[in-house]
Amino acid sequence: MAARPGLAPVITGTLGIAAAYGSALLPGGAPAWAPWAMVIGISLTCIGTMALGAARPGRRLGPMVWALGFVFVVLVGCFGAALILPAGEGPGARLLLGLPLRAALVVYGIGLLPAVVLPVVYARTFRALTLDESDLERIRAAGRSAEVP
Repeated sequence: MAARPGLAPVITGTLGIAAAYGSALLPGGAPAWAPWAMVIGISLTCIGTMALGAARPGRRLGPMVWALGFVFVVLVGCFGAALILPAGEGPGARLLLGLPLRAALVVYGIGLLPAVVLPVVYARTFRALTLDESDLERIRAAGRSAEVP
């Protein structure tokens, strides 16, 4: 079986998440590396799953690699920034687009930005990466055979 794009990040990310959860069982609680293992594990699992969904057998991801790399950087950056921000946001905390900074990082950076970028890139590369003439002919043939006389 040929290697599937995205499988390695899903496996690696899952192992990172498992290590982060498992470290909580250590005496004295989770070590300082555990939240970062979780951040990187979640990010790898997300982009790996996206790559598995976008990949076609026997084809490379092409320009989707850049979009997935961008999403990985955004996820790690936003999760990481939320982790390293000082604690103690109160009623007078600075707001970004109506949300406290941590919440804005999660909502806008992790939730919204990838949801805008990935569909645009996928739509622009759909014909080149997903459909080719043999696929179109197979679809047309299936449509002709399904027509009712």
